This record gives sequence, C-alpha cells and structure tokens, in this order.
Amino acid sequence: MTVRRIVANIATPDVARATVFYRDVLGLSLLMDHGWIATYGNDEQAVVQVSFASEGGSGTPVPDLSIEVDDVDAVLQAMRDAGFDIVYGPVNEPWGVRRFYVHDPFGRLVNILSHA
Repeated sequence: MTVRRIVANIATPDVARATVFYRDVLGLSLLMDHGWIATYGNDEQAVVQVSFASEGGSGTPVPDLSIEVDDVDAVLQAMRDAGFDIVYGPVNEPWGVRRFYVHDPFGRLVNILSHA
C-alpha cells in the first residue's frame, strides 16, 4: 500500500471566496468545481507529507497550511496588494526558510515560505 497524495479540505459555506487568495494571488489553477467543492492546484509534483507540531517555530502558532513558493517576497507583495494582512514576518528563520504568515479568507493561518 502506498499513499499517493494528501489533500487539505477547508470547510466553508462559500467556496468561491478561495478565488482571490488561492487562484489570483498564489496562481493555482481551478482543477475541479462541483459547486460544493472547489479544488485548486498545479502540475507540480510534490512529496507526500503531513506534519504534526507543538508550535510553528520561533514561538509562533502552528499554521493550518504551509505553502512553499519560488519567490516568497513576490507573494508577500501580492498578498499585501490584494489586501491580506500579514500576521508574522517576513523573516529569515534559522532553519533555512524565509517566510510569512497570513490569514486566508476562511481565517486559516497560512505559512508562505521559500527555502534559502
């Protein structure tokens, strides 16, 4: 038996609210839309991972999602331009990532990061 992927599901009464944050700012494509569920993604292949944490590092709360991007500073500016409040960072962490925290439209704490 092999795990092929892990999908994060975020409960919301309004799935369309994901559009600006996940499609417009992060550049994900709408892969599936059944009205009651919308799935965003891209063609990148990623390692299957699930993390368990007692804190988010550097004394921060544990984020609901971590999203690795190729240019954290460009995404930071796009988040600010779209009106999303940055709640932590940007910061270069001692374990080799540059990151910031932002709340998505559903109140989920999202860790946006790039590896150094």
